[in-house]
Amino acid sequence: MRHARRRVVRRVTRLAAVGGLLLGGAMVTNAVASEPPDPSIGVPYSARPATSMGTDLVSRLGTSRTAGSWVDSAGRPVVAVTDEKAADEVERAGARAKMVRHSMSDLKSATATLRSAPRVPGTAWALDYKSNEVVVRGDSTVSASDWSRLTDVAEGIGGFVRMERTEGTFTTRVNGAQPILSTAGRCSAGFNVTDGTTDYILTAGHCGPDGSVWFADDRGREQVGSSLKGSFPGDDYSLVKYDSGRAGKGADVVAVGDGKGVRITGVADAEVGQKIFRSGSTSGLREGEVTALNATVNYPEGTVTGLIETNVCAEPGDSGGPMFADGVALGVTSGGSGDCTAGGTTFFQPVTKALTELGVKLIVAKQAGGTGASPAPAASQGAASPGSSAPVTGEDVSGLLTRLTDPRNVGPGLLVIAGSLLALVATRWIRAEQDRKAYRQYYSATWG
Repeated sequence: MRHARRRVVRRVTRLAAVGGLLLGGAMVTNAVASEPPDPSIGVPYSARPATSMGTDLVSRLGTSRTAGSWVDSAGRPVVAVTDEKAADEVERAGARAKMVRHSMSDLKSATATLRSAPRVPGTAWALDYKSNEVVVRGDSTVSASDWSRLTDVAEGIGGFVRMERTEGTFTTRVNGAQPILSTAGRCSAGFNVTDGTTDYILTAGHCGPDGSVWFADDRGREQVGSSLKGSFPGDDYSLVKYDSGRAGKGADVVAVGDGKGVRITGVADAEVGQKIFRSGSTSGLREGEVTALNATVNYPEGTVTGLIETNVCAEPGDSGGPMFADGVALGVTSGGSGDCTAGGTTFFQPVTKALTELGVKLIVAKQAGGTGASPAPAASQGAASPGSSAPVTGEDVSGLLTRLTDPRNVGPGLLVIAGSLLALVATRWIRAEQDRKAYRQYYSATWG
């Protein structure tokens, strides 16, 4: 039996090397060289992004004098303010102030009115700090009559609610037509977490109800664990409890495809304007930017609030996958519209809230010589992560991967895991029959 298991592990390992991601996200790895320190188990989510100056100023000045903050293209925090005195305080603190008409209290009052209106599936709204507006979007499934009624509600609120129609549909990213890798559908693993006794995968809540069984293969032979403590709708997170109780070696790494991974060093709240990356089992590694916070999406299955809105693309099967910036965990993929050909909008469940509600902590990389992990600087700040030689800011995906594979840049912030991947939750489904045949032919001699 033990030998049979070893053959299965070797088999799945080679599948990872050929194909990339299947439940791509948190993964178990086996590094070939330059093994970093063991991950720090249960590090609390006290990490703050380097760009938190704007958030701190908003908190200090209050919702009646401010209307959110973001990071500009130069990495400088910008705070929307409603009076000159608040603007002076922001400038003295070293941030840039932008005078706006409507306060955060006004914006939140508008979203409360929208929530109280009859629910319309296929709609979403978010606070656009930069334009000082609430943006309401309706996808292609929203009828003209429903859109007209919602427009009437928006007009009653005031001129700072902007109505937009969007192509495609707002949908959770499970695709029932794809190979089933759980009892509910194919999703992506997010991050490995722990309650101090047992390890779990943090993923999207809509991927399946409590009790859903997850497998690492399309034939249901290699069971990973079962879903529990999920929240959807309302929120969009759940845990998958490892059958073994342990995430294993490399639990602090998320896969980015092509046998590469990014080591996670901390967790923080996202910032508007922040450059982010997302990895998923369908579309692999993609880059984008945080465009709004506290977004509400009316999926056909129900309404989810408090989401991170981005312009990064995603496709069915990417649900639950990790969103991060320079090794700092930010969110797990919830849903959106569009695809990675035409582009679109993708929403993420903030990791910080999920950790709080679930009572777990992120498993992160332990820095050499330390007892725990501190966050890598946010990418939007333009500062390099520990162990890297240049900031991520402004790089495309290929540029990021090129830098990751440079052996001079190996470190706890961004570490490439080369070689074999023990892909319990991080192999990519090889969809083309031609690729499967080539894979079997190449490795058949060692399958046993």
